[in-house]
Parts: sequence; structure tokens; C-alpha cells
Amino acid sequence: MSDRNPPAQSGRVVPTPQAAPPFDPELRPVLDALGREVRESLTPDNLRARQERDAAARPRPTVGELCADGRFEVAELRVPGPPDGPDVTLVSARPAGVVGPLPLLYYMHGGAMVMGNAWSVLPRILREWVLPLNLAVISVEYRLAPRAQYPAPLDDCYAGLAWAAEHAADLGIDADRIIVGGKSAGGGLAAALALLARDRGGPGVLGQLLLCPMLDDRGSTFSSHQMSGLGLWDLTSHATAWKAHLGDRHGAADLPPYAAPARATDLSGLPPAYIDVGSAEMFRDEDVAYANALWQAGGQAELHVWPGAYHGFDGMVPRAALTLDAREARTRWLRRLLAQSGHRPGGPPRSDDGAVSGSAAGSPSGRSDR
Repeated sequence: MSDRNPPAQSGRVVPTPQAAPPFDPELRPVLDALGREVRESLTPDNLRARQERDAAARPRPTVGELCADGRFEVAELRVPGPPDGPDVTLVSARPAGVVGPLPLLYYMHGGAMVMGNAWSVLPRILREWVLPLNLAVISVEYRLAPRAQYPAPLDDCYAGLAWAAEHAADLGIDADRIIVGGKSAGGGLAAALALLARDRGGPGVLGQLLLCPMLDDRGSTFSSHQMSGLGLWDLTSHATAWKAHLGDRHGAADLPPYAAPARATDLSGLPPAYIDVGSAEMFRDEDVAYANALWQAGGQAELHVWPGAYHGFDGMVPRAALTLDAREARTRWLRRLLAQSGHRPGGPPRSDDGAVSGSAAGSPSGRSDR
């Protein structure tokens, strides 16, 4: 990737970066070892081929595999989508044999709005959060760009959230303890979902877990130029993904904040946020600015900027010390947020015979294809 300093979409003059933060010594060798194909810029010409390659290579575990020898109860649910839109697939999971209702982590996968799937993110979520914290999780299979442009992906996510809250009793979840979360593009969708839920008067959201969120379409921050092409992302890829998602509205002055949450001018009344990002990635400055805007609006935000981390570092180098620190910090925040809401992260009791009280994570009134 060599496209380090094309003009910012917003027209703002961005100072030419003279230096960049160094990569963490445990993380850099993995980045350096990646092949040219992996680090190739995303462009309109290669987007379809990249999508096909990602769909073929990205894991998509089955329901049986996600059940992990009976440790989890997992279901694929087909629920009504947005008006004039298709049904939405939700992948629902919870610890097996736990009496509900449980808090819910409503999660959006990453993939720059053009790649990814709802199944691939679940093994780690189940292992790191669902089991230790006694959470339920729903992962959303939202439509991808450019076939489906804004607002379709967000509408899918909102329709699924509204359905889950409405059917909380059937799902064995606590509608008053729903956390929205996501990584990268999914983090941007989670932030947008919190804004949309606030402005539509529900469903209620307890917190927002925003992991290196993709928030700003304009490509005008200092870090977006400083770090372009040094990690796995550059300004060409950034513009390609946002244009695929927004179409002709990309960069428009009147773009709604639900399309790119960094555009929001009113962040009041939002739930507490956890935001983390690497010091050595393009999204650094937009994520730090979003946390600062939440504070200025009187909100709560816990911000972590991991020194020397590039985008997606925790998935690429899972045993690095920085990765372990980041995962521990996220889990601590979730545990603290749930405890403050009255949930005991040690979990509600299991029934005597290991059965679930009620119909947890099964197939309530929505359409199901287990």
C-alpha cells in the first residue's frame, strides 16, 4: 500500500505527517510476514474478488460446532427485517443449562461494511465473555455493501435489536441489560445503533462496546494520513469501503450521523461506552475524538489507546502481551457495567438437572432454521 496522502474527502488540509508511532515489537513481525496479497489496497476494481476470497476463507462454524460439546445453546433465527427489507438472520447463543434471564451482548461483526459474517466472531465471544460472564449473545448477519448501501445494514441491525427486545422473555434475556457491541465496521454500526435507539425511543441500551470502531467517512484526521499504508489499511481502501457503503452520499456535508457516527453533533443521552484503538492505526484520532465528544456531552466513556497496536492486532497476534491486556480490559469493563446494573457476573444458578428455565436461545415466534 503506497497511497499515503491523497486529499482528504472533506477538503480540509491535513498536515503532512513527518513520523509515525512505532509498532509494538511483538506485533510487528506478524505484520511484516504478511504477503503482498493480504496488504493490497482495496479498490473498486478488486472489491468483488476480495469479497469472494474473504467469503471462501473466513470461518463460518456450524451451529453444532458453536455448541462446543454441549457447553452452549445456539440457534439461527430468521426474524422480520426492516420495512420493505428481507428477513434478518440472528445467531443466538448462551451458556447451556443456565437459568435466565441473562444480559445480552448484541454484536455486529467487522469487515469494512463489505466483508465478514455473523458466525466467525462467535467462538471467541463465547469463550471470553459468554461463559465467564454468563451472557447471552446475538450476532447479526447484516447485509453488506455495495449490494446493500446505507441505511440497509443499520436497518437490519435495528430490526434485529427491536425484535430481540420484544421477544426477550422467549429468548431468556433481560431487555433492560442489552449491550450493543462490535469491532471495526461493526463498532461503527454499534455506535450508530446506540444513536438510533436513543432517537427512536428504544430499545434501551445499557452500554456500547466499540472496538477500534470505523466512525468517520471523511479521511481527514491526522492519523488517517499518518498511518495510511503502514498497517493493513490505507486511504484508498478507506475511501473504497465508505463509498461502497454510502454511494453518492459519501463525503456529503449533510450525511446523517447514523451513517457515520463521527458526524454526530449531539452525543447526549447515550449509554456508557468502551472504546479502544491502537496508537498505530488510521482510526486512532476519530476514535479518540468520539470518546472526547461523549465526555463533552456529559456521557461516560472508557478509552484505551494501545501503544504500538495496528488495526486488528488482537486477532492477528492472540498471545501477545498487548492483546492479553486489551482483552482483560474489555472483560473488566463488561463485568463492571453488568455489576452496576445488578447482574452478578458469576451468573445465575443452573437448574438441578442442567435444563434451562424457559425457552432460552431457542426458536420463539420468529422464523428459525436451526
